[in-house]
Amino acid sequence: MSVPSTFSMVAHDPAAQEWGVAVQSKFLAVGAAVPWAQAGAGAVATQADANTAYGPEGLAMLALGLSAQETLDRLVTADAGRDHRQVGMVDALGRAATFTGKACIDWAGGVTGPGYACQGNILVGPDTVQAMALAFEHSQGELADRLVAALAAGQKAGGDRRGQQGAAVLVVRARGGYGGHNDRYVDLRVDDDSQPIRKLKRLLQLHHLYFGRTQPEDWLKIEGKLCRELQRILKRSGHYSGRLTGQYDDATRIALRTLVGIENLEERCRQDDALIDRVVVEILRKKFMPGEKRNR
Repeated sequence: MSVPSTFSMVAHDPAAQEWGVAVQSKFLAVGAAVPWAQAGAGAVATQADANTAYGPEGLAMLALGLSAQETLDRLVTADAGRDHRQVGMVDALGRAATFTGKACIDWAGGVTGPGYACQGNILVGPDTVQAMALAFEHSQGELADRLVAALAAGQKAGGDRRGQQGAAVLVVRARGGYGGHNDRYVDLRVDDDSQPIRKLKRLLQLHHLYFGRTQPEDWLKIEGKLCRELQRILKRSGHYSGRLTGQYDDATRIALRTLVGIENLEERCRQDDALIDRVVVEILRKKFMPGEKRNR
């Protein structure tokens, strides 16, 4: 049996109320097996000879208010194959725990810190998890970015001694998913690639572009010169046939809704409030009005 030998991190961001997991392994589609998370409950990474039941069962216990260590102890005690398991866990309050069974293949082990746990097996050595912890503690930005930065640091320090193949990052927060209908804020996977962490970082950059939070100062009012420019763009795209009035009327609103939907930018445009993210405006300018004067 192929074993998903890997290095991973589970972590909690108390300010953003996010919980996440990042993982890399010389294992196909590792993101389908290792990471589990639930907003308001915690996060679990289950690996080595992975018992994937640790994911849903662990989250159910965490959701009831058990700590990470209590949950981990219960899961391991009830598992006859515990010597072959490796698990990292963080609870609703950011308390972390990690476990490495005595039969896991060297090097195998883990470390915990404030709001996180790192673990790995079949690694070059302990430098991998130590580098991950250090990178996470000294990084800034969103939880997903910090988790991927930790993966990159772990890989640079040696990583999985068999090489690279799959990587993933999962981050949840209440109503953080698409349209606010679920808690899955980031769920990105690289299933088979020679440099999966590098590709995962690129996917995360795209995620921020399409679904990132717009800062208050980046919302632009669709009126006057900007509205007229958007009408010109909409004419170029074939979605608007009216005059360049600078008025955000129904025809302009409908055309803009259609275009940003086609471009997958709808999360950054509040048409009913006549607001658009400046990032969206720049993307539309580059695509439909390259090199032309703006706001005419």
